[in-house]
Amino acid sequence: MITKRLVGRGWQLGRWLPTLFIVAILAGITTSEWLFAYKDVAYGITLALLVAIAIYIVVSVTRIKQPFADCAETLALVPIYILFTSSLPWFFLDQQFLLPAVYLVILALCFWHIYDRKLSLAEVGLRRSGNILKYILLSLCIAIPLGVAEYFIIRPAPASPAFQFSYLLRDLAYMVIFVGIGEELLFRGLIQRELTKTFGWKWGLISASLLFMVMHLSWRSMPELGFTFLGGLLLGYIYYRTKSLIAPIVIHGVGNVVLVSVMPYLFLSG
Repeated sequence: MITKRLVGRGWQLGRWLPTLFIVAILAGITTSEWLFAYKDVAYGITLALLVAIAIYIVVSVTRIKQPFADCAETLALVPIYILFTSSLPWFFLDQQFLLPAVYLVILALCFWHIYDRKLSLAEVGLRRSGNILKYILLSLCIAIPLGVAEYFIIRPAPASPAFQFSYLLRDLAYMVIFVGIGEELLFRGLIQRELTKTFGWKWGLISASLLFMVMHLSWRSMPELGFTFLGGLLLGYIYYRTKSLIAPIVIHGVGNVVLVSVMPYLFLSG
C-alpha cells in the first residue's frame, strides 16, 4: 500500500510515488509538446507552464528523495525552455539571427542550472576525452550519413537563398556552437545524466532519448520521430561510454549542417 505521512517539514512520499512523479513529468512534457504541434499553441504553452509550476511545488513541499528531486528539477528545464522559446517576441529579430537567439536562451538555462547545482563542466561532459582529433574524425563519419538519411525523411527547405561557402561556415557555427552544444548539454549532459543517476544507465538512456524524440513532434512526421529516437540512443550511448559531449556535439551539429545546408541544394531540381 502506498502511503504519505507528515515527517518534519513536508510530506514523506511513498516508495513508488517518486517514480510516478518523474513519469508524470515526462507525460506532461509529451502532452504539452503534442498540443503545441497538433492542436493549439496556447494550450501547449499553458500546460508547459503548469508542468513547471507543479514540479517546483512538489519538490518544495514534499520530502522527496534527493535523486528524484534533482531529476525533477532538471526535467523542469524542458517546459521552461518551451515557455521561453514559444512565447518571447522573436518577430523583432532578423531571421538569420533567430536560431542563435533561441539557443542562447537554452544555453543560458543550462548554464544557470549548472551554476545553481554547483556542477563542474567536466561533470556534465564538457571536457576532453582521449584523442580529440580522433573523436572529431569518427564523429564526422557518423554525422554525414545521418544528415543525408534525415534529409530524405523530412526534406527541409534550404537554410539560405543560395549555396555559398560563407553561408556554410555560418551554418556550421550556428549548428555546432548553438544547436549542438545547447541540445546535447540539455538532453545528454543534464537530463540523461540525472535520469541515469536515478534509474540506471539503460532507463536513463531510453528516457532521455524518448524525450529528445518528443521535442521533434513539431515536424509532424512519424518517420522523423523514429529517426530522432534512434539518433538520441546513439548520441546518448556515445556520451555514456565516453563521459564527454565532444562527439555528440560534433555529430549533432555537422549532421544538421548536412541536413539543411548541403543536401537541399543537391536536390533543388527535385
